[in-house]
Amino acid sequence: MLNEGGGIRVWYDDYTTIDWIHDYVKERVRIRKLHSIKGIRGWIVTSYDGLQGWVLVFLIGIVTACFAAGVDIAAEWGSDLKDGYCTESLRLNRNFCCANITNNGLDLNDDNKCDKWNSWSQAIRIHDESDAKLFDFFAYVVVALLFATGSALLVKYNSLYARPSSKSSARIENIEPKRKELKPYAAGSGIPEVKTILSGFVIRGFLGIRTLWIKAISLAMVVSAGMTLGKEGPFVHIACCIGNVLSRLFHKYNKNEGKRREILSASAAAGVSVAFAAPIGGVLFSLEEVSYYFPSKTLCRSFFCAIVAAVSLKLIDPFNTGKIVMFQVSYNKDWHVFEIVNFLILGVLGGLFGASLCKLILLYTKYIRNRTWLKQWPVVEVMMVVVITAAVNFGNKYTRMSNTELIFGLFSECTNEKEHDGLCDNSFNGMFEAFYLLGLALISKFLTCVITFGIRVPAGIFIPALLVGACFGRMLGIVMQYLTMTYPDFPIYSTVCNQNINGDCVIPGVYAMVGAAASLAGVTRSTVSLTVIMFELTGTLTYVLPIMTAIMISKWVADGIIKHGIYDLLIDLGGHPYLDSKTEYDGANTTFTTTLDLCQRDLEVIDVNDLNTIGELKNKLKKLSTSGYSDAGFPIVDNKILVGYIASTELEHALSLAHGSDNLTRCYFKDENVIDKSANFTAYVNQAPLTISKNASLEIVLELFKKLGLRYVIVVDCGQYVGVINKKRLLIYLRQITGKDMNNTL
Repeated sequence: MLNEGGGIRVWYDDYTTIDWIHDYVKERVRIRKLHSIKGIRGWIVTSYDGLQGWVLVFLIGIVTACFAAGVDIAAEWGSDLKDGYCTESLRLNRNFCCANITNNGLDLNDDNKCDKWNSWSQAIRIHDESDAKLFDFFAYVVVALLFATGSALLVKYNSLYARPSSKSSARIENIEPKRKELKPYAAGSGIPEVKTILSGFVIRGFLGIRTLWIKAISLAMVVSAGMTLGKEGPFVHIACCIGNVLSRLFHKYNKNEGKRREILSASAAAGVSVAFAAPIGGVLFSLEEVSYYFPSKTLCRSFFCAIVAAVSLKLIDPFNTGKIVMFQVSYNKDWHVFEIVNFLILGVLGGLFGASLCKLILLYTKYIRNRTWLKQWPVVEVMMVVVITAAVNFGNKYTRMSNTELIFGLFSECTNEKEHDGLCDNSFNGMFEAFYLLGLALISKFLTCVITFGIRVPAGIFIPALLVGACFGRMLGIVMQYLTMTYPDFPIYSTVCNQNINGDCVIPGVYAMVGAAASLAGVTRSTVSLTVIMFELTGTLTYVLPIMTAIMISKWVADGIIKHGIYDLLIDLGGHPYLDSKTEYDGANTTFTTTLDLCQRDLEVIDVNDLNTIGELKNKLKKLSTSGYSDAGFPIVDNKILVGYIASTELEHALSLAHGSDNLTRCYFKDENVIDKSANFTAYVNQAPLTISKNASLEIVLELFKKLGLRYVIVVDCGQYVGVINKKRLLIYLRQITGKDMNNTL
């Protein structure tokens, strides 16, 4: 028996699932050993062991904030570089270059108001207005293309190989062994894969230090390109990478995959915290949307980690505004009762937009990206998308801004000091122009999001969803503002509005905020966490009720169109073995299906009465691997009576320790007086495996796998071995009987 940290060594192979129960028992054994140490030394050792988790999440919070600040600063600088440069110093973005002007509340989108900032046409002294605009457009597209192409190349040429022997056990739609395949782990948002990992799946390299650096650098570059994507989702992936890397410094987390996932849950909370300045929302998002196992101890540590990350980022102040995120806003006025109908409308629109976005993204990914030449040329696809996006964005003053700048402008309340690019012009022409341009921005952002999300660069869905919702929310707010100004004597308006204040009866920015929340709810189906995130963004409870109402309506509408959110749909599309503990498999006839209909009876077993030579056991392992169940194991029987179970990883390790023996050496799986101790594998045998009666219904099996996080359960008949139900086999079966594939989903 090899003890590491108080438990039997288990190394989980790539693309396999962990054994939650084994890791839990392993941790309890380690803790009992610590508590057995007496005296002051025992107190010190135990205290240090308990302190490790808090120290680890403290470090994760600080490092996550540093990475987030670096990405924010680089992205803002690169985004402004498309429009020009600072004559004082090239390393300054427009916000820092024109800091004094910003403090006076002037609009930085007018280049003439900041002498230190030059457009590219001014740099080469083009005086003709039409020629200058044409050259600025050319420079805008070229800089965006350079950033996006660099990001795509960085992701492509730093992809990692998936191991062929393990990959066959990963994809639940196919268990045949496949050749090596490059996996661009730095691409996408990473949240679907993080959810899968937190459910107990192992993807080696996805949370490694190499992926961390590539993701951070390429994320800053692609956000600088001005594409319709966000950095908030990838922040969760980056934070989990940091948590995974730092957990290697602490023995109890490095040697226990179950404990490591508690730290990853806290890391996910820190990622959302730095993305939205919402530590409470980050914890709730980790609990509601990402985590599979979330005990109370993890809740406290996640909250602490999120607070440390938020405070650290505020101290760094990457935007030079004192804000953690650029679109933090506050409102000074209350909402009126008659507006509740408008908020309900925003909820319906958010659900429609969110569900439509999910459907179109999946249709485009499945039928165009994955079935055409685009799949073989991901860098070319990125170049095409960025050119289209830049060309569409340049002509509209709203889409030409960075995504976060536009969201801030849409969320903001109008004041006498700031005009927000015409959004606060209360004249009819001003309102019409803003409404028209926002309508164009809404269409362009929605369509470019469809073709952007899923390309081989880091890309999040949070910002595009917020942006689309903020556009149609602000548009409705402008309409309501116009109505209250034009018809002040209308009974509904006259009783609650102050007629002496033009346009102040309603706040269009609030409509943008509510619309953004509704749209994001329609895409992700998050409810409680999203409400808290929006509350923390505004810093007031005044608008919690409208936001809650719109979010719930949006979720109901979106669920009626397409049942799952974007992350669950992407997990299905990727074929990851994810068993959602919240999903009810209503389409399956689980009541009348028994374990006999599901269990595999043809798997290899180990009979203690056989010779069980090293050569025979190696052959059994090879057969198991080629069958696609390399993360499974072997039931151990004695005259058909189940006496134990040994995981394939444990058997492989035990055989490696018996390297001095030849292939004819007999191995033992029961306590016996064995001369060759290396051939005694009793220590690696689980002598109390979880079993279930052959007459049990599938509902009971599902609950066991959901609640206990099982990798397998053994089916018995009065103690006699019948078969094994593996987690992957269960998922295959559920897909078959419920028809849960992407064709039916769409």
